[in-house]
Amino acid sequence: MSTGTVSKLESRSHDKPDEVRKPEKAIVEVNNLGDYSIGRLTFQPGWTWSSSIKPVAKTEHCEKNHVGYCVSGQLETWLTDGTRITIKPGESYTIPPGHDARVVGGEPFVGIEFASAATFAKS
Repeated sequence: MSTGTVSKLESRSHDKPDEVRKPEKAIVEVNNLGDYSIGRLTFQPGWTWSSSIKPVAKTEHCEKNHVGYCVSGQLETWLTDGTRITIKPGESYTIPPGHDARVVGGEPFVGIEFASAATFAKS
């Protein structure tokens, strides 16, 4: 997670991101603003971390810290110790390393990520 200092006034649209990653059933759109990276993650129905990101990350579970906000859809997330939550629209979330996740229902999950955007779904 970046602890940089904001040095200039800046705004960017996620409709024209600096970087786009497209693992299976997902789009990761990243804007870099100085020392910070902010991502918009869109996961389609049927998306799971294991099937989409695991082949890129090459780890047994997701080892990223996530801090974000759910715009729409639902994401069920579980830790290796069995703890589970379902993240719903309007909720902010934190997810520690050592987890898996899946989209719940027929609506895409859209989340805005503040902690892992620079490296999520990137080999």
